[in-house]
Amino acid sequence: MGRDTIEQFRLRRKLPVVMVLDNVRSLNNIGALFRTCDGFAAEAVYLCGISATPPSPEIHKTALGAEDSVLWKYFKTTADAVEALKNDGYCIVALEQVKGSIALNVFQADKAKKYAVLVGNEVDGVGQDIVDKADICLEIPQSGTKHSLNVSVSAAVALWEFYKQLY
Repeated sequence: MGRDTIEQFRLRRKLPVVMVLDNVRSLNNIGALFRTCDGFAAEAVYLCGISATPPSPEIHKTALGAEDSVLWKYFKTTADAVEALKNDGYCIVALEQVKGSIALNVFQADKAKKYAVLVGNEVDGVGQDIVDKADICLEIPQSGTKHSLNVSVSAAVALWEFYKQLY
């Protein structure tokens, strides 16, 4: 299919988005997030708290090698990751349904900014202490009976929106 090698991919222009996983428990979700970040050329994945890290057969099962192409870092706490990202000039975005959140379909990304998009764990979402540190909260409009999407699906929807606007 004429795809880049890992070395070529690493040299390619990246979407100015770091995905931050706040205590994501499922290794399948983590693998899916790596694969999505590869697909949209995200800058990096930050794994925080209880989120597992590569190498892992369970992550590899869904990442299909994207854990090797996408840069990643581990942080003991999500707060540590957020602090590092803020210090590096990132706009901190929590993907969470909270009072005052902006619908993803009306959000306008600023091409002059770089973004850190935080997604939360499968049960509790993004921790409130982390939501409080966010510059913006975005939510995905939904019309069904459920109030949330799977974390890897939510991350993919958000990354697609940033990709459409910034890449």
